[in-house]
Amino acid sequence: MNNDDLIPEHGGYRHLRSFQLAQLAHDLTVRFCERWIDPRSRTRDQMVQAARSGVQNIAEGSLASGTSRKTELKLTNVARASLEELKLDYEDFLRQRGLPLWPPDDPRRAQLVARRCATADAVARWVKELCDGPNGPDGPDGRPGRRCSYEEAAANAAHVIIGVACVLLDRQLKSLARKFQEEGGFTERLYRKRTEYRKKHPPE
Repeated sequence: MNNDDLIPEHGGYRHLRSFQLAQLAHDLTVRFCERWIDPRSRTRDQMVQAARSGVQNIAEGSLASGTSRKTELKLTNVARASLEELKLDYEDFLRQRGLPLWPPDDPRRAQLVARRCATADAVARWVKELCDGPNGPDGPDGRPGRRCSYEEAAANAAHVIIGVACVLLDRQLKSLARKFQEEGGFTERLYRKRTEYRKKHPPE
């Protein structure tokens, strides 16, 4: 940010890793709901809307940041809350069908994160490899375990992606709060600019 700018550069949300992962989670959720969730169920609409809210509020917050850091903070927090809601929906899906939620130390979680999938197709390929691999999936201890169903793997994969997005948004929120505390928002910048102008151009 150039300190001479009244309205700093803003709107670069497409470069945010949190936005990229939220968008991936949205794409995954649309596919997941089309395949596994009854189209007559309210859950389907709620999951897709929560996923969309995560994406849209990150973008809107970034665009608003030029004139309102407070709005950026608020909308980024809304995005974080929406993704948490979506994560819980995937947990409910697994629990209600008697399918396991992979624990935090499950190696499959780390494997998916390390793959750095950029598209829903890339995640789908990883799920297929996991479920159809010649040696079967790895169990929580890293040794060959029971074969994993597609719906279990797909739900857990989405849960992993959303979890990483949530961690990044938590960091983003802390950074935004710190900047707001240190630099203030548009009102403070406007006041400083007006004060500087009056000092340089005193009334005659």
